[in-house]
Amino acid sequence: MSLATRSGLSTCISACLFLLASTAHAEPDGQKIYTQGGQAPAAVACATCHAADGMGTAGAGFPRLAGLPQGYLSKQLEDFRSGKRANAVMQPIAQALDAAEGKAVATYLSALEVPGPSVNVDPTGSVASAAEKLVKQGDWSRNIPACVACHGQGNTGVGEHFPPLVGQSGAYITAQLNAWRSGARKNDPNDLMGHVARSLSDAEVRDVSAYFASLSAEAKQ
Repeated sequence: MSLATRSGLSTCISACLFLLASTAHAEPDGQKIYTQGGQAPAAVACATCHAADGMGTAGAGFPRLAGLPQGYLSKQLEDFRSGKRANAVMQPIAQALDAAEGKAVATYLSALEVPGPSVNVDPTGSVASAAEKLVKQGDWSRNIPACVACHGQGNTGVGEHFPPLVGQSGAYITAQLNAWRSGARKNDPNDLMGHVARSLSDAEVRDVSAYFASLSAEAKQ
């Protein structure tokens, strides 16, 4: 083999190794993880349960993920991974995603645009029901803050601890409120949601959940 041939072969091998290394260190594709799953077999596609548009499957109680804050989604994945938040379906999936994959899919979902609520949830606006009053104004006689005071009036939520509730599945909201009431869920700051949930009656849990579910929202790619 001539020197030129050996040199050319060496260059080719080096280029191939560089490409393989670059691929191995490429940033994970959040959309691909959401629609097709992660590298590990147990990291199944999120869309299987949460729907192709990220708006969830209301009938089955799978929540809307589209438009939720990236920090909130990342925190929930980490809490599922560590066991701080218990869920038989989500825990093995979260554990199968590595940190970069989790961040990528959270970033993808947070970037999905979701329209604002179909009605005005401004706390200074009028209220037509007890549930709407709790949502907009709370009940300070029981130290219950307005839902929108923490979760926001629109569809984007507030920070990493307070997701938007507009258009969320009523079944999912009810399930989470009941989990906080029973102590099955505890991953909120300073037990704020635990206090709120325990202060609500069964009827209030149902009605507030139904109110938020009635506020239309539809994801846009």
